[in-house]
Amino acid sequence: MKTKQFLVVGAGRFGSALATTLYQLGHEVVVVDNDEHAIEEIMNHVTHAVIADATDEDALRKLGVSNFDATIVAIGEDLESNILATVAAKSVGARQVISKAKNEVAARILSRIGADLVIRPEHDMGVRLARQISAPDVVDTLKLGDNHGVMEVEVANSLVGSLGDLRLPNRFGVQVITVNRLNQLHVSPPADFRLEPGDKVLLIGENKGIEKLRSYLCE
Repeated sequence: MKTKQFLVVGAGRFGSALATTLYQLGHEVVVVDNDEHAIEEIMNHVTHAVIADATDEDALRKLGVSNFDATIVAIGEDLESNILATVAAKSVGARQVISKAKNEVAARILSRIGADLVIRPEHDMGVRLARQISAPDVVDTLKLGDNHGVMEVEVANSLVGSLGDLRLPNRFGVQVITVNRLNQLHVSPPADFRLEPGDKVLLIGENKGIEKLRSYLCE
């Protein structure tokens, strides 16, 4: 895995969890916050921690924000500071700015002022949990832009059979990418490959096809 560099703005619960996890995964992580206590708490768990005002363009410029693969603005409660930090990061040349939003209104504002990606952790986790408990066979889904997505499914009775007989592309508009069986990965399996209970299948297709398959698995 290629080591990346991340700048995390805000050392609250979300920012700290994100920063320390990225660091544990082997990446270089710099955290900036204007709260000295928050910086002291995290400084031994990331590459570098800085007390600074991330709404100040000069402060971000000195940190070399344009050198980071992504800048994550993890300020959720103070919308004004979130907006100012997002604008400042974009203004000084951040490659990608990911901003945390507390609610839908904040998400719309952050998108309009230039955030490359806006996340709503509590909302997104709620949606994800609802989908998981309504369709327990679905392990995870990931959107790829506006039209396509990836879905991981753990095979239950409704998906047991050969790929040729299951006709997933015809029925749902999805293609099997890989099948993980007992930690052995089968890439682009042929039509005579038989899915068995417990197999983890990675599929790709249009979002409407993925939702159609999800609905089928919920029946």
